[in-house]
Amino acid sequence: MKPHRLCMTHHLVLSYELHKKMEIYRPHKAYPVELAQFHSADYVEFLHRITPDTLHLFSHELARYNLGEDCPVFENLFEFCQIYAGGTIDAARRLNNQLCDIAINWAGGLHHAKKCEASGFCYINDLVLGILELLKYHARVLYIDIDVHHGDGVEEAFYFTDRVMTVSFHKYGDKFFPGTGDVKEIGEREGKFYAINVPLKDGIDDTSFTRLFKTIIAKVVETYSPGVIVLQCGADSLAGDRLGCFNLSIDGHAECVKFVKKFNLPLLVTGGGGYTKENVARCWTFETGVLLDTELPNEIPENEYIKYFAPDNSLKIPNGHIENLNSKSYIGTIKMQVLENLRCIQHAPSVQMQEVPPDFYIPDFDEDEQNPDERMDRETCPTITCIDKLFPTTITVLCL
Repeated sequence: MKPHRLCMTHHLVLSYELHKKMEIYRPHKAYPVELAQFHSADYVEFLHRITPDTLHLFSHELARYNLGEDCPVFENLFEFCQIYAGGTIDAARRLNNQLCDIAINWAGGLHHAKKCEASGFCYINDLVLGILELLKYHARVLYIDIDVHHGDGVEEAFYFTDRVMTVSFHKYGDKFFPGTGDVKEIGEREGKFYAINVPLKDGIDDTSFTRLFKTIIAKVVETYSPGVIVLQCGADSLAGDRLGCFNLSIDGHAECVKFVKKFNLPLLVTGGGGYTKENVARCWTFETGVLLDTELPNEIPENEYIKYFAPDNSLKIPNGHIENLNSKSYIGTIKMQVLENLRCIQHAPSVQMQEVPPDFYIPDFDEDEQNPDERMDRETCPTITCIDKLFPTTITVLCL
């Protein structure tokens, strides 16, 4: 989860010259008050305060907020959270203001963080914060998660509402983290039937996964009629991931992105898990190409991280060879249960009209006036650029 994999992705995107087909923005660093739109103020304040040098003073708080083994405290932890969360928040705001049709933040997608605690190397849940922004303008938000781990933090945040439908495709069972995501978890109260879980076993391949994904997502969009989609593209569902157990190729993973794009709805795309870093960079670069309708050559161009893709320097990876424990009957049963739950939704929920809450963040100055070849220091870094929509269809990539 080190930011190094994001640098690799960024350089690979640049080496394929995809940046020339996009608008690229530096996101603002999210303010504590923005983070507290979902997280408890005391938790945000603790993240702001804690450093590796003061760990010994806060043993009680570390346990309370679940910081430690899976969620270590490291230098500049809070700034790291501000940057990736600010990216997703800014992406949502640009979509809200119709400044783009697709917004990408590969640094985001940290879906395990809870209101009052960290979990699974997720400290701040940028996805929840982004969805809360989108709800200011959209009656219904659809959240789709193809990380190998269950999107528990996002599901939990919206478990009692019909304003957000969460759909997670993930490994379930064998005490696999986080241990939630059974098909029977469907939401409660007003949110009943608006949480959809697709629990899978080891070794699922491209054909089985994409067929199931397309069937379920097509029915979800038809039934729920969302105004905007948030797609978490965790790359730990790829074959060969150090923590994953699926057999997905990059083509299979990207087929899901391609399918969601075809609905022509405003789309916010984020990263997520992924622990074989060269494959993470391959996957997210390839999917950037998919979102741009650009086919990329398999031979990776020269770039600063080319040695990581040796010896063949190819963009694609072979399928995995883990035994597929997902029988046709098992997949058929899961599909039937999910579609049956969707039939319980009579119609797409509506929301009473109200005044749109204001955005918290207003840029201090126009980034266009800054020298693009000059790295900004930390004080001036949290800025965002022009608000003109330059093309009929534009894609915003929020910088890593």
